[in-house]
Amino acid sequence: MEYSQIRKNFERHGFTTQVFSTKEAACCYLTDILQNQTIGFGGSETLMELGLFEALQQKNAVVWHNKIPGMAVRKLANCADIYISSANAITETGEIVNIDATGNRVSMTAFGPQSCYYIIGRNKITANISEAYSRCKNVAAPLNARRLGVKTPCAVKGDKCYDCNSPNRICRIISVIERVPMGMKCEIIFVDQELGY
Repeated sequence: MEYSQIRKNFERHGFTTQVFSTKEAACCYLTDILQNQTIGFGGSETLMELGLFEALQQKNAVVWHNKIPGMAVRKLANCADIYISSANAITETGEIVNIDATGNRVSMTAFGPQSCYYIIGRNKITANISEAYSRCKNVAAPLNARRLGVKTPCAVKGDKCYDCNSPNRICRIISVIERVPMGMKCEIIFVDQELGY
């Protein structure tokens, strides 16, 4: 995949960007630059696939509800100086789209930390906002719902969003970040592999 124009579009929106050919290279980059920090993680299969929690935990205080479940851990992660997440979709034109059940991830990528890092596999890149929204609802959400074992129509049927009113619905909050939030530094780390949902 050619990343030069996508990087230019994100950089024009205030992001810094990096591109790595493998998840191992991206993980090494982050462990080199992040030391002696308090780091919160957003819920992410991408971060799980990188082994990033274990790598960063050696020289940082890292908080992640995927490792220690519970709302208290999510709130603790939301006090971190550094936040690391992925996205359900990004656009070639330079926007980030995420969908959340509790709002912990979308809130921290919008306000709070000094720096936010997004790890993005090539499968998350879409042409525009419409395609990004569709990917969130019809690809990422059903896969995440199935992984979480909830009994929503998208998890049971596994093919698309049914815009359900299930009490277990995980599509509750959608955010679109068009520019870096004021007062925050944001970096997009592209990995030229398929990662996460």
